[in-house]
Amino acid sequence: MLKLLLENIKRDESNNNLRSIVIKSGIKNIFSAGHNLKELTNSDEKLHKEIFETCSELMRAITQSPVPIIAAVDGVATAAGCQLVTTCDIAICTEKSVFSTPGANVGIFCSTPGIPLIRNVAKKTAIYMLLTGSNVTGKEAYSTGLVSKVVPDDKLEEEIKNITTSINMKSRSVVHLGKMFLYEQMDLDLSTAYFLGTEKMIHNLKLKDAQEGIKSFIEKRKPNWSHNYEKH
Repeated sequence: MLKLLLENIKRDESNNNLRSIVIKSGIKNIFSAGHNLKELTNSDEKLHKEIFETCSELMRAITQSPVPIIAAVDGVATAAGCQLVTTCDIAICTEKSVFSTPGANVGIFCSTPGIPLIRNVAKKTAIYMLLTGSNVTGKEAYSTGLVSKVVPDDKLEEEIKNITTSINMKSRSVVHLGKMFLYEQMDLDLSTAYFLGTEKMIHNLKLKDAQEGIKSFIEKRKPNWSHNYEKH
């Protein structure tokens, strides 16, 4: 499953027609239960290393993807499944959804799921989830920043369509540039972030799509995006 997700996320990343990616489950009431514990019940260190390295590669591929990646959660997201949700650029869940990092309950602390978790939610909430393994409801997940939005159970598809439509209306190259900078500046001090942000804005304005966007706004018409990185 990790390899299939990784393959599909990277497969069309150079195709300008790819504008956003949605990850959702085909199983009712379960988004992802995380790693298959049966794969971890032996002493094959080489296998264990491959599993966790593949998982880490997947998480990096999500943040490095040129297009926004959206988690559509309708049910349980635990351990590495919670990690997957927290790593996605946008996460929408239903009210019935629950999230947890219960690895310590079975003797495997959720160290890697904790990496994006503690970077996205309040520290006290992240540590509570990691140490207790307790469930967090959809509404609690929203209030603490684990997900972007919580919707009624019958409104998930509608909300995902609204979000992808909004993203798809924008220049792919501009969205890519912006997404990469958001992640780049997160670990920088404020002065450095503003310095690099200024450079990024200047670079952005040189793009043909930036000038087309400004021109279309002034002329009160829809922009005709090129979706590439051609300079004006």
